[in-house]
Amino acid sequence: MTDTALSSPTALKLSDQQISDAYIYLLGRLLITRQQQVDFDSEGFVWNELIHRKPGQVDWPNPNLDVAYSEAWVAIDEASYLLVTVPKIEGRYYVVEFLDGWGETVANINERVYPDHPNGQFAVCLAGANVNVPAGVQRVDVPVKTMRVLLRVELGPNWDEAIALQHQFKFEIQGSPKLPEIPRTVMFDMAGLPGVEVFDSAELALQEKDSGTNMEPLQANVRAIAEAIKDPAERARIDQVVRQKGQGDFAAAAPIIGRGAIKNGWARPACCGHWGNDWLTRTTVNYGGIWANVFEEVIYYRGALDSTGADLEADGSYTLTFPADDLPSKYAKYFWSVIAVDRSHRRVLPNPLNRFLLNKESHLTYGEDGSLTLYFAPDQPADAPEGNWLPTKGKPWSLTFRFYGPRGGVADGSYYPPPLIKR
Repeated sequence: MTDTALSSPTALKLSDQQISDAYIYLLGRLLITRQQQVDFDSEGFVWNELIHRKPGQVDWPNPNLDVAYSEAWVAIDEASYLLVTVPKIEGRYYVVEFLDGWGETVANINERVYPDHPNGQFAVCLAGANVNVPAGVQRVDVPVKTMRVLLRVELGPNWDEAIALQHQFKFEIQGSPKLPEIPRTVMFDMAGLPGVEVFDSAELALQEKDSGTNMEPLQANVRAIAEAIKDPAERARIDQVVRQKGQGDFAAAAPIIGRGAIKNGWARPACCGHWGNDWLTRTTVNYGGIWANVFEEVIYYRGALDSTGADLEADGSYTLTFPADDLPSKYAKYFWSVIAVDRSHRRVLPNPLNRFLLNKESHLTYGEDGSLTLYFAPDQPADAPEGNWLPTKGKPWSLTFRFYGPRGGVADGSYYPPPLIKR
């Protein structure tokens, strides 16, 4: 070790585990800023303008294709607010979700959160802001000035009706907020995580207040590492720790979604949307399914293992069978769905049918006993009804099962989907 390296005592006091934790913690924020740069540079975003997407037209990991999405980046301050217009919607799931710069859900607008004001106008205000909200407008206080918005409207059987409702949502900024600069943090491909260079973006990334609890020690370690890597020898040493220990720890945490659990080959996160002090789960979710909502809205299960605990094979054929008395509809007040995504970029798998998910609208065929068997295979199995088959050809893949409006065992955490059976 060189004399120069020895002159960086702060970093040398941190264990490899502390460096690994600091790396994974910071990565959670950088996944958000990475997507923000993509949004503004490539996707046509403008502050405080709502973009209505066509069904399926989104570019982020693990999309939900049961819904029509609209998106926005919002900036408000002490003298402004965002006026949101929500149309009257009955018998169809919808939500306007606001997330902060770490992936924390800071507000949801729908009839479940505001049963006495399910539609009409909402004023999204910075908490404590002294702004004049008109009578009859529901005030929604948020703790941050900058937010990402995901608007979801269930497609259901009538897509034209869903799209018409989607376009009735409106955003109008009231006042003239100072627009923030886009944080130009390190960019990277989702299939190849960055190394020590994440710490070059530490100060810029940490300008966004962390909504989690007890994160100060981790932030202090991040800053210490950012200072230490100014020394070339320390930079090389820490890069090695990051690539071996940090990325190894992250790879080990990803299958169980941070601090979650696996049963029947399905992983369920320990928390979602509201993270508390669970930075590890937050980063794994931001990586594998960015813009996740809270458990009260939806619960996600990831399927990457079969009934024996083996990884799903890229060209393998699998079945998933639900008994007649335990169908997925039992656990979802609104709807359920399952999609297959490639394991590197978490995007749906292209196929000639343009079929990317199975749900209640898939013209499913049930067994004579009322059971439901779903098929996941590169080519349609001879015994599989076409509506029950999801093509999985091309790349290593995993499944995501969603329950919107979770209830019963999904809501209380006791339920996991049945195992996937390799044929």
